[in-house]
Amino acid sequence: MSTPLYRLKAEFFKTLGHPVRIRVLELLSERDHAVSEMLAEVGVEAAHLSQQLAVLRRAGLVTARREGSAVHYTLADPGVAELLRVARTILTGVLAGQAELLADLRSGGDGPHEVRPGRRGAP
Repeated sequence: MSTPLYRLKAEFFKTLGHPVRIRVLELLSERDHAVSEMLAEVGVEAAHLSQQLAVLRRAGLVTARREGSAVHYTLADPGVAELLRVARTILTGVLAGQAELLADLRSGGDGPHEVRPGRRGAP
């Protein structure tokens, strides 16, 4: 019996569930990078970056190639860059909504987002 698609998607998103991996994918969305370049941008120890790159390689999200003594990484699929752009758009909307709610709360307004005790989210 094959694995249901929703489980495969969950595993995929678990792979993306680490800040260092997301940062690496963001960098690679711009262009290929050598490991040494990513170290400066990501700000973690070399061993930690290496572990995270290995996770991304095993998941098939990045590929590596050796050029002399340097190892360069690239996205395995341009769809990963698109996924990151979509995530940014979604987060921008979510955070804009939260900023609006915060502004309402700070102003003491009785806006549609205000939750009063005992009313469980009713305006």
